[in-house]
Amino acid sequence: MKSNLTVSVVIPVLDDLDALATTLEEFRWARIGPDEIIIIDGGHDRDCASLALRYHCIYLRTRPVRGYQLHAGARCASGDVIWFLHADAHPPVSAIALIRDQIAAGAIGGYFRFRFAGQQTWYKRLLTWFINIRTRFGVPYGDQGLFIRTSSYATTGGFPDFPLFEEVSLVKAARSDGRFVEIDTPIGVSPRRWEQDGWLRRTLANRLLALGYMLGISPQTLARRYRTKC
Repeated sequence: MKSNLTVSVVIPVLDDLDALATTLEEFRWARIGPDEIIIIDGGHDRDCASLALRYHCIYLRTRPVRGYQLHAGARCASGDVIWFLHADAHPPVSAIALIRDQIAAGAIGGYFRFRFAGQQTWYKRLLTWFINIRTRFGVPYGDQGLFIRTSSYATTGGFPDFPLFEEVSLVKAARSDGRFVEIDTPIGVSPRRWEQDGWLRRTLANRLLALGYMLGISPQTLARRYRTKC
């Protein structure tokens, strides 16, 4: 496997421009950056289009459904590897090199270890520990910076047109198709939604949503509850 793998970053956006600007600025100054960045705007925001132009990103407009946005970005990607990133993520500075190393070593794809960004507290550390245990035996979610070989993305069927839990079928298919690894270096996950809603309330709401999905409730129904209750 060649070591000079190209990496396309796909970032779905919906009214999150401040966080996106911070992420793009970090990439600008990274020693090893992505080969292309694709921004998929679900809000049709002129400011988002201007931001993409300023940072020389590919800009797409789509319906505001996360699975649809991610799939549209993946279809546009020209890199050997696609890295799906949340706009408010805080990736490690060595992320591109780490991804290339894992793919060059034979992995089909993978994800980063979870860690809340910002000052650490006992409840952040406790929840981080639980999430990383759950991820090891379950499915990592999109905030952990999923990445996959472009050729493998095609064979897995890609992201479904879901507003929530769009990563579940992709990760399961990838794990059946090859080695889907955890990178031990953590990615910083924004705690702002936990801080806005309350740590206990947000955590319980997330688990109830996951339980609902396991019981067969549609992601569309769950998304409506997510918007109104979480």
